[in-house]
Amino acid sequence: MSTRSFSFSAQAWQRLKKNKLAFAGLVIIMLSFLVALFGYWLAPDNSPNADLQTVEIQAKKPGFTQQFLMIPNNTYSSQNFISTLINGKRPAFQYLPIKGYDISGDVLTVNKYVDEDTSVQQRYSVNSLTNNQPGKLSSLIITKKYWLGTDAFGRDILSRLLIGTRVSLAVGLIAVLISLTLGILLGALAGYYRGWIDEMIMWLVNVTWSIPTLLLVFAITMALGKGFWQIFIGVGLTLWVSVARLVRGQVLALKEMEYVQAAKALGYPDGRIILRHILPNILGPLMVIAAGNFATAIIVEAGLSFLGIGVQPPQPSWGLMIKENYNFIITHNPLLALIPGFAIMLLVLAFNLLGNGLRDAVDVRSAE
Repeated sequence: MSTRSFSFSAQAWQRLKKNKLAFAGLVIIMLSFLVALFGYWLAPDNSPNADLQTVEIQAKKPGFTQQFLMIPNNTYSSQNFISTLINGKRPAFQYLPIKGYDISGDVLTVNKYVDEDTSVQQRYSVNSLTNNQPGKLSSLIITKKYWLGTDAFGRDILSRLLIGTRVSLAVGLIAVLISLTLGILLGALAGYYRGWIDEMIMWLVNVTWSIPTLLLVFAITMALGKGFWQIFIGVGLTLWVSVARLVRGQVLALKEMEYVQAAKALGYPDGRIILRHILPNILGPLMVIAAGNFATAIIVEAGLSFLGIGVQPPQPSWGLMIKENYNFIITHNPLLALIPGFAIMLLVLAFNLLGNGLRDAVDVRSAE
């Protein structure tokens, strides 16, 4: 049985690889997970939540460059690899935007950037900045390029986009796990036992399904409070109904199969029959609906964050980034809001393409 299962999995994988769109979706998803995991090492701004604000350079277009004087932060303390990977790295410097500078002895005179037409002179001691090592002064004057521009608070859009991937994938992953757990449990009970258990569970499914998803999540998150973990629970508690209906239908069909009847005749308990003999045979449809629910969770989270009841500032979220910059759509820099919108569209499309590919790959009738 295990060899047969392995053979079917190998065949499904081969069919999935032949589907170029589905495989492209899988590649995008895998890259997104890598970005979510190593985001703080990839982002130009690896400060916690990529929240390094420079209000003087707010709402700049992609490709904008700016010269900075890095002023050492005396309160800085080093961090280990794991802490940086999870929470980001506390800034070791304060970044002062400048238009130019001049050195005279121990005095560094800089023209602090205020706006395109305005600058203010400020003076610093070279020895104080370099800890009595004047030769290191050149390393404290850098030029940064903002590949995707800056937002309304002067933060790097690219960095917040990369770190925001973690929120979207985390919400999708936890929500799918919650929805699969509830959906499989209730769907299997309804389909296997029928009777009043089936009627009660299906009544709950129909009531839940009659409420618009976004409205239901809105109500749950308002009851639980605004925040990161509340979104996980709220989205997960609304996506289980589609899983429950699918599992119920599959269990109803499979419980009459000969191998299930044989297991009953051998006296196996109901729990063993469901877990060992029925559920493994519906993994294909479950993977398909899990991919669809993942995409739905990403969209719902973005919508809630845009409405202000999802992820809270300064934590980056694609929906929150659209909310913070959507007013620029009708002004000089619409890309500030369009870029996170494109990211949401690309990731949701990837999951939908993967779901369609999985549906074809696990369909034995499509096998050559």
